[in-house]
Amino acid sequence: MTFDYSVVIRTLGRAGALYQKTLDSIFSQTIRPQNIIVYIAEGYVLPKETIGIEQYVYVPKGMVAQRALNYDEVQTEYCLFLDDDVFLPPDAVEKMYNEMIQNEGQVISPCTFENHKTSFKSKVIKTLTGKEVCRIHDDRWAFKVLRTAGFSYNNSPTKPVYESQSNAGPCFLCRKSDFLKINYDEELWLDKTYYALPDDQIMFYKMYKKGLKILTTFDSGVVHLDASTTIANPKEKSLKLIFSEYRNKLIFWHRFIYLPEKPIVMKLWSLLVVLYTFGLQTLKYVVLFGNTIYITPFSVCQQFGNKFKKRFSFLVCLYFTKKTENANSLSFLFYFFWIVKSKAMASPSFRAEVPSCSE
Repeated sequence: MTFDYSVVIRTLGRAGALYQKTLDSIFSQTIRPQNIIVYIAEGYVLPKETIGIEQYVYVPKGMVAQRALNYDEVQTEYCLFLDDDVFLPPDAVEKMYNEMIQNEGQVISPCTFENHKTSFKSKVIKTLTGKEVCRIHDDRWAFKVLRTAGFSYNNSPTKPVYESQSNAGPCFLCRKSDFLKINYDEELWLDKTYYALPDDQIMFYKMYKKGLKILTTFDSGVVHLDASTTIANPKEKSLKLIFSEYRNKLIFWHRFIYLPEKPIVMKLWSLLVVLYTFGLQTLKYVVLFGNTIYITPFSVCQQFGNKFKKRFSFLVCLYFTKKTENANSLSFLFYFFWIVKSKAMASPSFRAEVPSCSE
């Protein structure tokens, strides 16, 4: 079986040998692409690695900005979306396409982050915090989005393909027209933090909410090589990851989970579970990082709150926070209650104005 598709890659041009592996594996496919179009961030030098058939297009920098495009350069029906550090076995594209057709899906992505293979200790901790919940005995779903703004995963996949509400984003195949349906450029606010986390979850969940059938394949052999060229310092990376996670997941939860809920009971339940999750994770980070955690969950909420200083509810929160500056988790909870009350946070203009952790 053959079909026409184009490969579209986002890059900063710094993945080096891993990028060459990506290009080589694309060229070795049993079904070769019609085009390889590489979207490189403006101001960055074109990489020296090549197979001689790539087309480069300069676009604004950002994990979302370099994916939320119109893809006017693409003339084929299908697109294989890739990061610049992904290895594909020779039959990967053919296998993913066949599995997508056989299972009547519109989007298919390989399981490149194998949560079900992590340690037992990691599974227990992340399940208890509601961040990544281990799900046992599920014949339908691979990944599901939770009210905690996290996700659950199938702990014992026995089939090659499952349905999903979320996926990893380094590699996925779908029609260009289906991707454009989600208006991914509405989520450019994610690029305001050092990490756009959880950009993949939001992208796939928007596909799911649009009625697209998303599939996860466990037998594609695709490997995310993970160049990780953004930040070298481990502690700095950890703190910026935490900040990005709190800020972006809070907005995601408010827009996609809390606001769409109609029954007041379900709204209350969504509020309670996310409060439990965020509060527990805050305590964990305080233990791990001490007072440095002040710049993460606390400042996320503070930045949201600073936009509405004249509101009485914010002033009350501010008063209690000043009284408990060393109790970071308590400070976070006060601000969190205030944030939930503000529907303004759901608007694109508000998201665009929220300060990033670099400001």
